[in-house]
Amino acid sequence: MDLPEFAIEARGLTKTYAATKTTPEMRALKGIDLAIPRGSIFGLLGPNGAGKSTFINILAGLCQKTSGEVSIWDRNIDQRPRDARAAIGVVPQEISADPFFTPKESMEVAAGMYAVPRAERRTDELLAALGLADKAYAYVRQLSGGMKRRLMVAKAMVHNPPVLILDEPTAGVDVELRKQLWNYVLELNRKGVTIVLTTHYLEEAQELCDQIAIINRGEVVVCEPTTTLLRRMDTRMVLVTPEEPLTIAPTLAGFETKLLKAGGFSVTYRTGQSSVEQVLAAVRAAGLHIKDISTEEPDLEDVFVSLTSAAA
Repeated sequence: MDLPEFAIEARGLTKTYAATKTTPEMRALKGIDLAIPRGSIFGLLGPNGAGKSTFINILAGLCQKTSGEVSIWDRNIDQRPRDARAAIGVVPQEISADPFFTPKESMEVAAGMYAVPRAERRTDELLAALGLADKAYAYVRQLSGGMKRRLMVAKAMVHNPPVLILDEPTAGVDVELRKQLWNYVLELNRKGVTIVLTTHYLEEAQELCDQIAIINRGEVVVCEPTTTLLRRMDTRMVLVTPEEPLTIAPTLAGFETKLLKAGGFSVTYRTGQSSVEQVLAAVRAAGLHIKDISTEEPDLEDVFVSLTSAAA
């Protein structure tokens, strides 16, 4: 069987919530077009209320779309709903696990719901991979928030889906547990699992994702490889440490400056208009002697703020 080019495809996807007595009609999705490449780690970013969770809920079968077409692993969600749902595992934002079950019991119940034969279940393997082997027989209510979230990831993988959707998976998880979780996710990706990630930790998306889509007000603002997206910002920053610490930022014609700690300052310039050499020439022309310099590239947060502000 040929593998699909795209793990998930959405064409003209819309979702409108009908008006109620207290709320007006709301268009949560306004014609989403997305093609998520098979085998990628795909970032789905956007401010609160942008439509990310609505999109994920449609994929998971928790919300009915208004119009448009969606396929998961080449399985149309209208024509083959059960097959499409079987192709994804979803880790939702909200932690939902029966507090009176043990992690092992929770995993067995989840496997049973997907009709995974007992001989093919990987309960112990998944719990061990997510650092929960020693908690297999503890009650879920006794687990920390981070452990419960990792249990949610394990439950999403019981049926070995080719696509894993992580909706804010590291919210409330400490640094060490976050690292452990990402190591497991990266290992899954190396084995061919397509990862779709939503996160408010933009540095995570920048480091992990091959491609990123930014959604704002129900529309895709941009969908590009991460490296291409970062190149959208044509501003750069030069950090200058002068021989003598300053108390106010210097005025440099044509450049924006800002005072930094320890008496240094930053100079922001546009790559299409200036260069580092021109920045340094302006600093020297202001009578300042340079002790040290470094440059700083824009990060995903800069791009995110720029694009969502422009679309507001």
